[in-house]
Amino acid sequence: MAVSEATFRAKPVVHNITAQRGDTLRCKGWKQETILRMLENNLEVAEHPDELVVYGGIGKAARNWESYHAIVESLKNLKDDETLVVQSGMPVAVFQTHELAPRVVMATTNFVRPSWERFYDLQDKNLTIFAQYTAAPWEYIGTQGVIQGTFETLRSVASVHLDGSWVGKILVCAGMGGMGGNQPRAMTMLGGVAICADVDEQVINHRIQAGYCDILADSIPHAIELAQQAAAEKRPLGIAVVANATELFEHCLEHDFRPDVVTEMTPAHDPVAYIPIGYSVEQAAESRKQDRDGFFQASRQAMVRQLNAMNAFYDKGVPTFEYGNQIRREAELGGHPDAYRIPGFVSAYLRPLFLEGRGPFRWTCVSGDPADLARIDDLCLEMFADDELVTRWINLARKHVPIEALPARVCYLGFGQRKKFGLAVNELIKKGEVAGPVAFSRDNLDSGSIINPTFESENMPDGSDVISDWPYLNGLLNASSMCDLIAIQANYAMGDSVHTGVTMIADGTDIAAFRLKAALTVDSGIGVVRHGQAGYDRAREVVNTVGVQEGLSVPLWWTRQATFGPDDE
Repeated sequence: MAVSEATFRAKPVVHNITAQRGDTLRCKGWKQETILRMLENNLEVAEHPDELVVYGGIGKAARNWESYHAIVESLKNLKDDETLVVQSGMPVAVFQTHELAPRVVMATTNFVRPSWERFYDLQDKNLTIFAQYTAAPWEYIGTQGVIQGTFETLRSVASVHLDGSWVGKILVCAGMGGMGGNQPRAMTMLGGVAICADVDEQVINHRIQAGYCDILADSIPHAIELAQQAAAEKRPLGIAVVANATELFEHCLEHDFRPDVVTEMTPAHDPVAYIPIGYSVEQAAESRKQDRDGFFQASRQAMVRQLNAMNAFYDKGVPTFEYGNQIRREAELGGHPDAYRIPGFVSAYLRPLFLEGRGPFRWTCVSGDPADLARIDDLCLEMFADDELVTRWINLARKHVPIEALPARVCYLGFGQRKKFGLAVNELIKKGEVAGPVAFSRDNLDSGSIINPTFESENMPDGSDVISDWPYLNGLLNASSMCDLIAIQANYAMGDSVHTGVTMIADGTDIAAFRLKAALTVDSGIGVVRHGQAGYDRAREVVNTVGVQEGLSVPLWWTRQATFGPDDE
């Protein structure tokens, strides 16, 4: 099914793909229809839908438009006892399996001896695409999908460094794309002030229109003035400024402006997507076309300069951290002699949640009816009224997080909670209180679904940072537990990572309940086991309590003498 570059370019460009709403069924079953709507939803909220790029610079939903249309037709014709196989965004086979098997299995961006140069060579030959996290497995729900992760990370930062409160404090950051664009709103939800730089004014304006940022400053000095005034008045404010991240950071250093915290979410994971200081958006696009290798090297050198500025903040005592975009690794490859001076956000701030199997759990209402989302939010508040993390977030999200495309929500439910909640949602659909179906998914940055030694699995106390068995076990368990879609993918260029994506569907049927009970247990449960195996006492406690209730046992219990907690990393 491979097509030549000439054939690919001859295909018509398709615009304005939106996810179908309502109760009209185009496929042979609601499982297939739900997965199709998730694919369409990916492109409805995509950054560059004409290029099938969902987010993160080059993360794609399909290999090319020929593959996209073939996937759509395959899903429409897929029977309830068949499984569609997708290889790096291209549908390659449909097998007759059985009704309890996944409807879709996929693998994306997996190759040996990885490097960016090798990836782009394979992509140029139409052999692969970049998976990102939720782009390739059709689970992206827009900027709203990552905002609680930022909220909980920054809340932890405040607990560690700011006496527990962001009120009157200023975050300086960068990146207003599909991922980074949540930073200003997460800050204002915490009561603080954010200055966020991006070189693309169009991207900034989109985030302001969508409700993720409040105001565009005229310049960096103007942004600082606005931030200082708002902080003095203890008034939350999200400020954007058209500037390069390095430009913003260096200006703050040169003019002795000391923010309370520094981080950023530029697309530094990919030197071709990253825009170096001195380049406009248009100049960067032209340079990529003319000399990709040269632009690649220029980006890495620019990252060295940016990281130098971040390290300088850190040396001045400003809490500074990498927010998962691999700038430390790319700067190291660019020759930086001290690339890992600042910490990564997971090991420094977020990992305690993973020990309980908590992570960016999501639900998407494929009916398209906001009333479904409201009813499910109510259910979440009813079921977990004694869980402060859940109730705080749901109440804030209802007020501050705009709906993007199909109504969806992210919430850091933990091991045991996800299964109970999924079964309860399925029951609401069965009773007609939710039109349904509802697709449950999660970010791949979850408790047990990823290995990345410079990101999620950095500084594991037992030294298992590079052990990639865990995401494969996650994928195998999810497939054996009858999830509806399972993806195994690798973003090798993002620090040699392997991770899984998964979708589990509630449609009000008894068979859906049977599948959800298993899949929603193993998906986060293996994450608790993984962290218990690494030596975390809290994870072991969860296995011994919640795990026992959920039917989990550990045949060979950990015998290590030393155990660790979140403060012992």
